[in-house]
Amino acid sequence: MNKKNMVYLFPGQGAQYTGMALDFLSSGNTAVKSLFDTASEIMGKDMKTLLESDAETLKRTDFSQPAIALANLAAAAYLEEQGYSPAACAGFSLGEYPALVCCGVISAADCFRLVKARGKAMQESADRLREAAGGDASAAPGMAAVVGLAPEQVEALIEQWSKSGLKDLYPANINSPKQLVVSGTDAALKEAELRFKEAGAKRVIRLQVAAPFHSPLVADSIEAFGPVLESVAFNDPSVPLYSNVTGKQISSGAEAKKLAIEQITSPVRWVDEEASIAALAVDACLEVGPGKVLAGLWKDFGGNIPVFAAGTIEDISKIGN
Repeated sequence: MNKKNMVYLFPGQGAQYTGMALDFLSSGNTAVKSLFDTASEIMGKDMKTLLESDAETLKRTDFSQPAIALANLAAAAYLEEQGYSPAACAGFSLGEYPALVCCGVISAADCFRLVKARGKAMQESADRLREAAGGDASAAPGMAAVVGLAPEQVEALIEQWSKSGLKDLYPANINSPKQLVVSGTDAALKEAELRFKEAGAKRVIRLQVAAPFHSPLVADSIEAFGPVLESVAFNDPSVPLYSNVTGKQISSGAEAKKLAIEQITSPVRWVDEEASIAALAVDACLEVGPGKVLAGLWKDFGGNIPVFAAGTIEDISKIGN
């Protein structure tokens, strides 16, 4: 198996866990140490201490985004020391930012600046939505997974219901041929749950997330994040890079910057990205960062390319076995 002929898949928010990436830091890898130092300086807090935090702390959007980006980049740095380099990259939601670094579009320092601003803006959006719901998180806009209906069927139903008067319901994460996550107001999600089940969904599961991400309901995040994004230089990708918004390869730095704004309110078209990656002549995909969510989605997709976890030193030692 060629270590330079693998696609790097970077996980996003929700993959975090206490202690992630600390094995890479303890390994003595100088590139990993430099990433921790850079992230700590930009965040204004010791990132090792943050990664040791409890699950509730790490779940906060303004903390989880920089923490996961650091964990993903630390895994990539350790992989490089072991002789690996990506033939292509893709990242799920937040995971696109480490992918931008590994494809030479932005620097690691700019990545941390961006995810700090993005996480803060999205946390503030979540706080405003919760306050508008009277401080009751359970009544605030959120997200739900629809299981057992094809994504195209869910999208068609949302479009149909929207035209007939059901507002504030949006496709958010097209995760697999078996699952799509929707974003919406509390009222829209409650009504949609009944309708999806009538249409044949096996389950509709409300997710414990801070806000209705990847929908127009968090468009106010762009006001705070946009100026920070504009201040960062985006180079053309030196390695093939795939987009959540289009599901296709990104052609230039200018396109990557434009899509970074659109990604906040657009659905993550992960199934389309998987289809683009499946067409590549590569030996394997690596889930470069915490957890094994993307490996599970790849299995649901049915791709023939094997996927290996690469979120810990132990995982990396087992690649190809």
